[in-house]
Amino acid sequence: MTTPSHMQPSRKDAHMSAASLTKMLASQTAALDAVTGAVEAIAIGAVVMADVVRRGGTLQYAAAGSSGLMALADASELPGTFGIDQKQVAVHMAGGVPVNGIMPGDTEDSIDDAQRDAAKIAEGDAAIVISASGTTPYALAFAKTAKARGADLICIANRPGSALLQVADVAIALPTAPEFVEGSTRLGAGTAQKVALNMMSTQMGVLLGHVHEGMMVNLTPDNIKLRQRAAGIVCHISAVSASEAEQALQLTGYNTKAAVLVARGLTVENALALLEKHDGLLSACLDDDAYSATTIPKTKSDFTPKGDLT
Repeated sequence: MTTPSHMQPSRKDAHMSAASLTKMLASQTAALDAVTGAVEAIAIGAVVMADVVRRGGTLQYAAAGSSGLMALADASELPGTFGIDQKQVAVHMAGGVPVNGIMPGDTEDSIDDAQRDAAKIAEGDAAIVISASGTTPYALAFAKTAKARGADLICIANRPGSALLQVADVAIALPTAPEFVEGSTRLGAGTAQKVALNMMSTQMGVLLGHVHEGMMVNLTPDNIKLRQRAAGIVCHISAVSASEAEQALQLTGYNTKAAVLVARGLTVENALALLEKHDGLLSACLDDDAYSATTIPKTKSDFTPKGDLT
């Protein structure tokens, strides 16, 4: 591909940019190391989140600025990836979720807004509150109000011992180094937060039984790509053809876990009853004597899920 002449950088500019990017990448890589020491706390956070979802509570994410964007990204993927009821996920950002690319900075100082937002929390919910400094007024006020209302409080901050971590039930400290761009938290701090949130919510999905052998068995297949992926999952686990998998999915209303059992020989009613018996854990269903007695033994196919994983 030929670059238009007006877009061709000078050799000097390109060299300087490459050197700068190399340092930037090193700072991002170093930020990942900060997550290593927090693995145990992240694991506890995942257990808390899973317990809240099981009992019908809501996962209430709250943060400001770049941390708010990390929270938004994590929370928004839970319904599609793990089939979490949308009513069980809420996001609170200082100033509200930006819909036009504009994110005012002064809103992070609003204690009144934080207390108003946290007033929506009920006892039995979990509040996941994030702040790079651990002192952001909005985040700190939200956390204190949420805790007073009976929520389980999971807090993530990049400054160990900060005020936010001190009020937490589960304190996740991510001690990232000074930022590549001083004063910005969108690089190292944001990267560490994103990784920690990804790990915690994914492990929650595992604990809830929404991941089976590395596959998203509780995904919401609401587009062509995801319906194809759901069919692939049924093919792989049940060792059936693509047409059989599609038929099972249609019979179950695209309930992937139930479709796996239906493809193995259960009726829709029995599949749903077995899933309810085992709290949605597909592995437990597959090991259940009732399942073994009513299905035709099959050997796992050679099917390997393929395609776009975005």
